[in-house]
This record gives sequence, structure tokens and C-alpha cells, in this order.
Amino acid sequence: MAWRGQLSRNLKELRILFCQKSDSSASARSFVEKNYKDLKTLNPKFPILVRECSGIEPQMWARYDMGVERGIRLEGLTEPQILKALEDLVKAGASLKA
Repeated sequence: MAWRGQLSRNLKELRILFCQKSDSSASARSFVEKNYKDLKTLNPKFPILVRECSGIEPQMWARYDMGVERGIRLEGLTEPQILKALEDLVKAGASLKA
């Protein structure tokens, strides 16, 4: 889990989008409730943007250097799968710098 502290080194911004009510966004909402505080504590100046919008499909977007962005659809993923997806985005940021 050391990668959690690397968000600010490998990413420029993280955006999580989901619907406040839909069942398809339930895992994303739960993920944010359980992990936001820890991620923010480990990366205090790093922008983690949580956007709620009625009827939107759950997504996670990572912005890297030079305006490069990668997005992942979160619909149908469990919380551990969302955590793994975030880990993959962070590791992708490290490989973009190499």
C-alpha cells in the first residue's frame, strides 16, 4: 500500500465522478467514504476532486504531466477492484515519467 503515498508524485489530479443515488455508483460512493481521508492524509496538497452528478456513470480520471489523462469506468466494480484500478493509474504515472 506504499503506492497510496505516491499519488502526488505520479499524478497531477484525481477525479472521481458518480451519481448520488444510483445502484451503479454504490461502490464508488463507498470507496470515497472509506478511502478519501486516508488518501488525503498521505497526500495533503494533492487535488482529489469528488464530483456528484445525477444519472452519471461512475468514473475515475487521472491527470498526468503534459495534460495526459486516463479514465476508468467504475460501473460493476467492487471496492477492492476500484482500489486496484487506482493503484494501476498511479503506477502508470510512474512509467510515464520514465
